[in-house]
This record gives sequence, C-alpha cells and structure tokens, in this order.
Amino acid sequence: MKRKIITFIIILLILGGGILYLTLKPQKNNSKDLTTIRLAEVTHSAFYTPLYVAIEQGYFEDAGINLELILTPGADKVSAAVLSNTVEIGFAGTESATYIYDGGEKDYLVTFAGLTKRDGQFIVSRDCSKDFKLEDLYNHEILVGRAGGMPALNFINAMKNSNIDISKIKVNYAIDFAALSGTFIGGVGDYVNLFEPTATTAVNVAKACIVESIGKLSGEVPYTAFYTRKSFLNNNKDLLTKFTQALNKGIAYTLNHDSENVAQVILPQFPDTSLNDLKTIIDNYKKYDSWLENPYITEESFNNLIKLLKDNKLITNDIPYKDLIVNLYD
Repeated sequence: MKRKIITFIIILLILGGGILYLTLKPQKNNSKDLTTIRLAEVTHSAFYTPLYVAIEQGYFEDAGINLELILTPGADKVSAAVLSNTVEIGFAGTESATYIYDGGEKDYLVTFAGLTKRDGQFIVSRDCSKDFKLEDLYNHEILVGRAGGMPALNFINAMKNSNIDISKIKVNYAIDFAALSGTFIGGVGDYVNLFEPTATTAVNVAKACIVESIGKLSGEVPYTAFYTRKSFLNNNKDLLTKFTQALNKGIAYTLNHDSENVAQVILPQFPDTSLNDLKTIIDNYKKYDSWLENPYITEESFNNLIKLLKDNKLITNDIPYKDLIVNLYD
C-alpha cells in the first residue's frame, strides 16, 4: 500500500513538473507578430460599421496590428485618454482635438483618418400618432447630450439649417451621452437624439419611433475620426498608415456589399442586436450617406466644423487644417 502511495506521489510530481515546465517555458507563437494598438472609442455603435468590418474581416491583423477597443463614453474622456497615454488612438468627434489645440497643448492631437462624414443620430419620439414636423419640438423636452459635444452641436446646427428657433425647444444638456437611452426609456424627455443600435432599442422598449435624421439636416463635417498625439504620429507614421489602410478596406467592403451581408459580418460585435435590426440600421446609414468613401478628410469639411464651433462660441480662433489634419490616406 505504502509503495502504491509513493508511486502515486512520484507520478503527481512528474505531472506537476511537466505542467510547471510548460508554464515557464517560452511559448512559441505560431502566428505572425502583432503590434497592439489601444483605441478608445467614444461609443460602440453600428454607426461605425466599417471599423468593425475591418476588425471582423481580419484587416488589422493582416496589417500586423492587434487592435484593442476600449469603450470610453464622451469625446472629452477619449481625448484625455490619448493625452495621458492610456491609449494610442482616440476615436471620437474631431472637435475634441480642436479644443486641445485651441487650449495651447504642445503635444496636441492630430487627426489622421476619418470614418463618418455626418451626424449619425436620429430623433426618437414618444408620440408616434402623427406625422412628425420639426416644429413639433417646440415647448417639448429633448435630450441631446452634453453642451459642446458633437451630438449637441449638430442638433443645434440641424435646427439652424431648418430655420427652427432653438430657444423654443427645451433642450436638456444634463444627461451623459452613455445614459441618454436609459434615461429616455425611464421616462425623461419627450424626444431624445440617439445613435444606433440604442435608437432601435428605445423604439422597441419604450414603444417610441424614429422620426428624423440629424445628419441629413446638419451637413458634412469630419464627424467621427481617429486621432493621436502629434509625437506618436511623428514616431509611428508607418504603423498608423497600416492602420489607415486596414480601415479603408473596411470602408470599401461596407460600401460595396449589401446590408444583410455586412450585418452578418459585424453581428459578433452586437450580440444583443438581431440580424434583421442590424440590417435595417445599416440600410439607414447607407440611405443617409453617413460614411466617407475613404479615410481622407477634406479641408472643406474641416472648415465646416470650425465654423460650427465658432458660431457656437466654443472657439474664437481659426484652426489651421494643416496642423490638425494629417491624412495618412492619399
């Protein structure tokens, strides 16, 4: 019996030693070496479908990049994450980079690639009993996110372009962007501005309806783009160029395939959204021409943004296009 016990212990020691050896032994990586890039995304939305297509199709890995997405609600928080070196790339409204530059930061944020060319929000209404007109917003409360953020700015611009008197609308800037849908579903506000898929969620849960597209009314700006610190761009231009090329493949795939095919590709990114809902969402964004044809940001669209910021007294000086935009796609 004693011999059996000793034999059993020896076997355990051998197995344990083998496990320890395998644990401590350097593991051979059969895949090609990848460089990890941490990317802070302002929200996780089907509005950014081409980015997720590039991820799911393996375009970033093909470019030697392991892309790590970090959800960072709020463009101000995204820019702070980049400035603090918490992440290498920020993905948010270009206005946040503009504020940093206007504030005098020497290692400011440079935008090197774009994705969306107009606002992706939809106005969601509790009242679905009649045909919607923008004048219906008068004397009613609408949740738009924080003052100074691109969602709120584009809502104001959309109203201005449509000759709607914003002073007659009860605009609520007090709700954080990430909490807009939940707050509206909870009973606050008559209207809310939401991106997809939260707009469709609000429609389904709150028995609400999508009544208008902000992007259609507001016009073209570099709405959501990719930026990094000036120093990081200078030291890693080749890496960021590969990132941009992979992104461009995602844009091309999205634009050149039907919505159901694209929805199937990005479905793993949205496990709580049905394939049919995702297809409808992508259809809507294609319908309103939401995405750039490639990652290049034009000077005209940038100047539209600067005018928008100046009109709302968020900056006082003109911002040079050549300083804040360094296109890595040509």
